[in-house]
Amino acid sequence: MTATLADVAARAQVSPATVSRVLNGNYPVAAATRERVLRAVDELDYVLNGPASSLAAATSDLVGILVNDIADPFFGIMAGAAQAAIGEERGAREKLSVICNTGGSPERELTYLTLLQRQRAAAVIVTGGALEDPEHAAAVGAKLARLADAGTRIVLCGRPPLSGDSVTATLAFDNRGGSRRLTDHVIGLGHRRIGYVAGPPERTTTRHRLEGHRSALAAAGLRRDGLVVHGSYDRRSGYDATLELLRREPELTAVVAANDTVALGACAALRDRGISVPGDVSVAGFVDLPFSADAVPALTTVRLPLSEAGARAGRLALGLEPAPPGGIATVHGELMVRGSTGAVRSGGVRGAPFCAVPRAP
Repeated sequence: MTATLADVAARAQVSPATVSRVLNGNYPVAAATRERVLRAVDELDYVLNGPASSLAAATSDLVGILVNDIADPFFGIMAGAAQAAIGEERGAREKLSVICNTGGSPERELTYLTLLQRQRAAAVIVTGGALEDPEHAAAVGAKLARLADAGTRIVLCGRPPLSGDSVTATLAFDNRGGSRRLTDHVIGLGHRRIGYVAGPPERTTTRHRLEGHRSALAAAGLRRDGLVVHGSYDRRSGYDATLELLRREPELTAVVAANDTVALGACAALRDRGISVPGDVSVAGFVDLPFSADAVPALTTVRLPLSEAGARAGRLALGLEPAPPGGIATVHGELMVRGSTGAVRSGGVRGAPFCAVPRAP
């Protein structure tokens, strides 16, 4: 049953007039009261006004694209490609796409989904890994189900499928398989003392890539789970984590990073310690962000087709191509072997090129 303004007032323990004032923003309301009303609106999925409620099954010309961090090229590339694909349409299919930057906040993710529901969005694209929290996953699943029931197309891009979902189109990256191939490559070069810089432990992307790495170690008879350090998906995390790996294993010969930005941080830490890449320590990343090929030496990595996946998500959001069989398509990465990895050398040879992003003239 669709929630009414009276339902919101009862939940927030205020008058219907106070609810109206909060939602219209045309009258001062105490901060604590305003917070109670907005929480009730969110919990009840209240649609802002009567006309909108009566049109709950209709959709607007709006497409929402949720990202964790638009400044991160991983999200920026996917969102840009999706927006470009959506922008190609004209006439009746023409839509306005908006980027919703959550900043990695679970609360903002839920808030944006609620706001998009109120706007009767034609489609919602959710990018990147999910938070490993059953309560949050259930809340996201419920909101997406309500959106779908109202006629909104739902597309997950670079995100695992929802449990028990039957209406969402999912483009899921093969993070496990790509990570295993990457570590297999490093092991094949003779490396046995391999450190791994993982992302935040609460993210699905982190777990899947770490599982792929560990499966490669296990297949080679290497079980060195102590050589894993978690951190954020940024350069500083890669820098600090690599120093910690060197502290734990002074004879380290390779660092595998959860993404390319982290890998560059690892390269910087090695450089500052006078350790050459790949002469002393090999470094590998993941994703193949635009700067990866221009690092010196260029990063060995796994290329995820971010632009292609984002464009396909845009087409799915507009209904321009059918959903994949079963609603899920696995998007595989490609191993890109470059200069940052090399065969393990004995004797700690120094003097190979350092890994660094070229400075602008």
